[in-house]
Amino acid sequence: MWKNFKKRVSKLPPFLKNPYFLCAMAFAIWMLFIDENNLFNQYRKHAELSALLEKKQYYLKQIDESDKAYKELTTNPETQEKFAREHYWMKKPNEDVFVIVKK
Repeated sequence: MWKNFKKRVSKLPPFLKNPYFLCAMAFAIWMLFIDENNLFNQYRKHAELSALLEKKQYYLKQIDESDKAYKELTTNPETQEKFAREHYWMKKPNEDVFVIVKK
């Protein structure tokens, strides 16, 4: 059995017999597939980071729009009147307001 094993090992290319190459390959396999921060987890974390960055951009855009609407609402009397009429159904003394509620 030992002679059979030696014959098979002697047929291998020299770089596969090198202990440094074998250790480097074992290390690479460990880091790419077995370790906690393996290749698959890194890809998943990168995809999650991309999604979070997109959400961040969306929320920053929403904040800018809300700030613009707030500034417009606090500085422009016409906008204040429009807001009060639309959201609180306020009216002038000589007006009638009809509210149509869609089901």
